[in-house]
This record gives sequence, C-alpha cells and structure tokens, in this order.
Amino acid sequence: MAVSERGARERMVFSAAQLIRREGVAATGMREVAAHAGAPRGSLQHYFPGGKEQLVNEAVEWAGRYAGKRVARFLAALPEPTPSGLFAEMVRQWTDEYESAGFAGGCPVAAATVDWAESTASTRAAAAEAFGTWTGPVAGALTDMGVPAERASALATLMVSALEGAILMARAERDVRPLTTVARELGPLLDAAVRREG
Repeated sequence: MAVSERGARERMVFSAAQLIRREGVAATGMREVAAHAGAPRGSLQHYFPGGKEQLVNEAVEWAGRYAGKRVARFLAALPEPTPSGLFAEMVRQWTDEYESAGFAGGCPVAAATVDWAESTASTRAAAAEAFGTWTGPVAGALTDMGVPAERASALATLMVSALEGAILMARAERDVRPLTTVARELGPLLDAAVRREG
C-alpha cells in the first residue's frame, strides 16, 4: 500500500509540474492536477494538506531535482566532457522538445517564479532552492572539467540564466534560434574558463 500511495503522490507532483510548465500556476487547478495524474480529487487534500501552495512548491522542488540529475546524463552523452559540450546538451533537451512537440512547455520553476514568487514567500523560496539544486551540479561538473572552483559557480549561474532566457524567447518567437544562439555564443567563453595544465 505504501508503494501505491507513494506512486500516486509522485504522479500528482509530476502532473503539477507538467501543467505548470504549460499553463502557469494560476491556470493550474487542483482538479486538473488530479485528472492529469489519474488520482481521485480527495487524495489531493490527503497528500497536500497545505493545498495548492504546497503542491506548487513540491512541483517546483521536483523540477529542480530533475534538472540537477540531468547534468550527469548530459555528461555521459559526451565522448569528452567540455563546458561547451555540457551547455550544448542542456540546450539540446529544449531544442529537441520544441522541434518535435512544439513550444507549449517551458520550465516549471520559471513559471512558478513569474506567477507566484512575489505573492507567495514559500514559492519564492522553493524556486530559489530549485535553481540552486540545478546550478550546484552544473558548477560541480565544470570544476571536474578543470574550471577553477571560484569561477564555476558564476558560470553555472550564467549557463542556467542564459538557458532560461533563451527558452522564454524561443517560446515567444516559436523558433529555436535563441537556444542555438546562446549555445554557440557561450560555448567558447565556457571552454576558455578551463584551467590548462602547464
């Protein structure tokens, strides 16, 4: 029973993240989340006694963990890990989605930040933590590739910020051009940060 309960709860958090990334927080209702997750509406109150705020915050936290875990997958896809290669893989996730499925979805963390961060302190905190959960592994990967630790965190912030901005522009333009542009233009800067031996 615990496994099925955990499964239902996780499905609802995932569903909330998917709906938020497409519709925003305001347009994502608890009923829609339950329907998307295939869960009884009554289970929402059981699993999320803090209501929509709790569910949104958990969806944002899930999205941060998801993005952070993807860093290792991106690195594994590279024959030789480089900062530019990592960033290109981060961008490719979005260009692939937009080219195959259209431009309906964005980042749930960004959507929650725009929609609720000013009015809901817990959502602002969840979004800040989610971005940290994402930039941390990026900075760690850069350090492992030879970027000095004191610079890796700043470059991780630059990478995530550029990607988030390019996602917004790509959705507005209905074109992947902003994404391919940031990958092309930031690549040399990122690779130049690697400390060379000798």
